[in-house]
Amino acid sequence: MTPAHVLIVDDDPGLLQALPEALRLRMGWLTVDTADSAAAALERIAVRDYNAIVTDIKMPGTDGFALLDEIRARRPDTPTLMITGHGEYALAMAALRKGACDFVPKPIDRDYFVAALCRAIQTNELNRKLKQQQLTLARWLMAPSQQLETLVQQIGQAADSSSPILIEGEIGTGKELVARAIHQLSARREQPFVAIDCSAKSDTAIEEEFQIAEGGTLFLDEIVSLPLPAQSQVLRAIQDGQVLPAGSKMPVRVDVRAIAASSVSFGLAVRAGWFSEDVYRGLNGVVIPLPPLRERDDILHLAKDFVAEASMEFGRPCREISAAAADVLLRHSWPGNVRELRNVMRRATLIASDVIERQHLSLLDGLRVSTRRSGPTQMGPSLKEIAEAAAEDAERQAIRQALQACKGNKTEAARRLRTDYKTLHVKIKQYRIDARRFKKTPSVA
Repeated sequence: MTPAHVLIVDDDPGLLQALPEALRLRMGWLTVDTADSAAAALERIAVRDYNAIVTDIKMPGTDGFALLDEIRARRPDTPTLMITGHGEYALAMAALRKGACDFVPKPIDRDYFVAALCRAIQTNELNRKLKQQQLTLARWLMAPSQQLETLVQQIGQAADSSSPILIEGEIGTGKELVARAIHQLSARREQPFVAIDCSAKSDTAIEEEFQIAEGGTLFLDEIVSLPLPAQSQVLRAIQDGQVLPAGSKMPVRVDVRAIAASSVSFGLAVRAGWFSEDVYRGLNGVVIPLPPLRERDDILHLAKDFVAEASMEFGRPCREISAAAADVLLRHSWPGNVRELRNVMRRATLIASDVIERQHLSLLDGLRVSTRRSGPTQMGPSLKEIAEAAAEDAERQAIRQALQACKGNKTEAARRLRTDYKTLHVKIKQYRIDARRFKKTPSVA
């Protein structure tokens, strides 16, 4: 689990010694601070943002309830667990109403305490990730780019409707961020947002996800990866408003708004037979295309924002971007889109001692140059077409060779090609490669 930092507050010296020792034995990844009063706790909270706080309710002076109020005011996203006496259920309920995430009764059961604390830390991690996603989306949409004005309008219009939505965009362009923005702006914002990667789901798991997302939004990423029967199940669930759980004879009604996404064109997927035309027609109430980063005019603006973000997170001075580094950023093809740009700028912020220079961008794969920008050195469209065709052919052959060496095992092939499974899966479909044939034949056609 990710390293975490928690604070335990109690006026009992024995408990302040016993609880951290128990946690260190069972949760080696955890750092534990202690405070023997609310005043001491507030001093610690002022200088550190904890992943979770545990406090007793009954303490001399400022009690646990007053401390909880201060925590909620100063660190509203920090989950707080309250320690209650045996049988003090009224106090426990009062703690939950005041905003505590859970309560731990005395005498403290160590297993229960560890499980409750783990849940609190996981909740904190999820909230932080969600806020980071929202911050990234806000930067992305607030960039000084006329290209994004239409997208912002589409998001607002989609949020106001109840129609299914299709989002098209390459990997890393922010499809899930847009889906979350639509959900947060909609009337369903207080209900669940459930995101699933369809390329990693079995046929039978899809209908269960609709029940989990009841009342909220279900984001179906890479829906074209689903087998055609499972795609039809999705359409029936959306159109009929009910699903048939596994092992049940009675359908269950569901109220879910579906947002589906694909990193390849839905039209292409339909023509290639990967995506059912009936499902496509049933889901395309609103279609939102996301531009790849190489076609956007705000690359440097985003790069500077990501540097500022990383500088705050890592506690380092905000770096400037040199003219030479800026030229590399503008000329790179950005196959990983906004996600790749953010990773590159975060690393550059860490390793640069002053100004970010060209050599600090070594994370870029060979500093590939995009062909999207014209200039006096451009050799003409025919050369561009030749280069693109050659690159695609080389990529296709490399994938086939990897699949042959791995006997059709896509997970092993992705590892051999030093890419992620999702990217390889999309490329296999794009080049119409049948991975199953490599399990049966020793040679590549």
